Amino acid sequence: MNQKVLLCASSALFCGLFPLCGEVFAAEPEDRPGNYTLGEVVVSGANDGVQATQTMYTVTAQDIQSRGARTLDQAIALLPGVNIRTGAEGVPRIDIRGFRTRHVVLLLDGIPVNSAFDQQFDPTIIPTENIAEIKLTEGASSVLYGQGGLGGVINIITKKGTNGLQGMVSAETGDHEAYLTRASISGARDKFDYFISSSSSNINAFPLSNDFRPTSEQGTGYRRNSDRERNNVFGNAGFTPNKDLTIGLTFTYSQGQFGKPASAINDPFDPFAAPPKYERIDDFEGYSVQLATDYAITDKLSIRGWVFINQLDQHDNMYDNGNLNSFNLTGSFREQVSTSVKGISLQPKYDMGDMGKVTLSLAAEGDGWENNGVTATIPNTFSPLNANKSLAIYSTGLEYELAPLPGLGLVAGYGHYWQTRDEMSADDYSVLAGVFYDIFADTRLKASFKRSVRFPSLSDLYDLSQGNPNLVTERSYSYEGGVEQKLPWNSDVSLTGFYTTANNLIKNDPITGRNTNLSEVRFKGVELAATTQFVKRLLLRAAYTYLDSRDLSRPGRDQQQYTPGDKVTLEGKYDFESGFSPYASLLYVGNQYFYTKNNVTPVQKAKLNDYTIVNLKLSQRFLDNRVTIYVGADNLFDANYETSYGFPQAGRFIYGGVEFRL
Repeated sequence: MNQKVLLCASSALFCGLFPLCGEVFAAEPEDRPGNYTLGEVVVSGANDGVQATQTMYTVTAQDIQSRGARTLDQAIALLPGVNIRTGAEGVPRIDIRGFRTRHVVLLLDGIPVNSAFDQQFDPTIIPTENIAEIKLTEGASSVLYGQGGLGGVINIITKKGTNGLQGMVSAETGDHEAYLTRASISGARDKFDYFISSSSSNINAFPLSNDFRPTSEQGTGYRRNSDRERNNVFGNAGFTPNKDLTIGLTFTYSQGQFGKPASAINDPFDPFAAPPKYERIDDFEGYSVQLATDYAITDKLSIRGWVFINQLDQHDNMYDNGNLNSFNLTGSFREQVSTSVKGISLQPKYDMGDMGKVTLSLAAEGDGWENNGVTATIPNTFSPLNANKSLAIYSTGLEYELAPLPGLGLVAGYGHYWQTRDEMSADDYSVLAGVFYDIFADTRLKASFKRSVRFPSLSDLYDLSQGNPNLVTERSYSYEGGVEQKLPWNSDVSLTGFYTTANNLIKNDPITGRNTNLSEVRFKGVELAATTQFVKRLLLRAAYTYLDSRDLSRPGRDQQQYTPGDKVTLEGKYDFESGFSPYASLLYVGNQYFYTKNNVTPVQKAKLNDYTIVNLKLSQRFLDNRVTIYVGADNLFDANYETSYGFPQAGRFIYGGVEFRL
């Protein structure tokens, strides 16, 4: 029995169990199981300590449901400072304040989700049905998160079972026979709690805008090689034998396949377009397991700890034609790639009362990469692909929080990190300083600074075509300050300014073809965000991001490629007493530029078209909120847009679904 059949059977099993279970409690849509925080890297509360000095945005389970977000990238797309772009990899990349995905740390209940190979991640394989909360920290993040987060940290906190029994099953379909099925069951009794979810989704191909002009590589209708299949199982369980000790186990499993749509431009005289590549992940399978504990040794001293493993295997094939049926020409390959991340973390914390709080972090991580396959070096002649590399990262961090006066908070942190690999060892450090001050009851000022570092990844060092084992650590220096203001009528607004420089960034050298520490960038900007609920059932949000980027590493370039200068988001929702809830959002992205290919001189600059995306979702609740039906449209006005040159994005997508809750 294959994995897809097993997952569908597990969903059916959940559905079959629900009618047999007693003590069923109906839940309002805004209610959700509690947060599973056992594996979370704790950096104090939102109103004091480290988080109070940072720029942090939170997305709740209710926000995810309102937006109709199916995956992580959709859930956070409206946040200030976040840019979602899709290019040749066929995977949405999440950039934060100009930094690329590899500079963003992604944690799922404390488990690193970043690939051991290139430290990137695929947000589309992270379903949203098990997410209770997403905390996104931009810029100066806590040193307790370790190295790597030059741009920021995405911390996903999953749902946790609460007293009684809760259950959900849903089905959704859309244009071109796309489907999504989800089910979950959770509960708690005495000293035990659990949450289990399963989902299966399939997209045959995404629709192109009616305004898309066909090319020799891409016709009208649906995007070639854009199918995507994903199946997931997630579960956590907690045991609390007494008030001082909690033990938890988390498990995730994912399986599927997807295509990587090639560039729609195949023109050797176009100085901006790279030749199309015909690549697919014909199968991927991954899992993660974490065992975590939290023990209050005394009323002042506590310790948290967890061990984990994250494994991903995938079959990556590069074909030599758009029909995806041949591997004979130069550059084609067939390979099986396996990556793993294993680690252990300890986090003791001591509360000294008026003298503040101190938290220590100790962590060890092992990253592994194995690659086997063949590649065509010349037509019909193949050479083996064989690589097996690993490295280790050791981290220690110390963070001190002090509130010397009412409304005043100070934070200082130091982290030191070591990377050991076959040819050498390296070490570097991070420093954090932050302050907040409540000048009035409803007005908070805050400022922070952080020196951050990122070690080269296995891909940077050992990639078979571009790797360079002599790379050094990337470094960034982030400064930010802002104000948070509560307003009358249940409203609030925040304004944050930031300035960041980074050097030794790793990019491919167009002259040598190897990865090199040649990049220097500078980012500065402003983020403005506002929320209001001046009417009880009405929620309105608005945000604006201005980002000025400078690429100082390459002659002929000024702004960093594919980095929007302006982003505007609006969203609103109204809950009628009848159970009807309309939701709408608007995303505007403007002023992003790109340059000629690396081997084209002199360098030329071009501008992507600005674009505006409007999403709409209408839902209606019935039977004491146990049943919800909904319809929606992503890209309602069928905008024709790109986030990377030559890679058209989805046009209007219409969907509908039904959800049953116990």
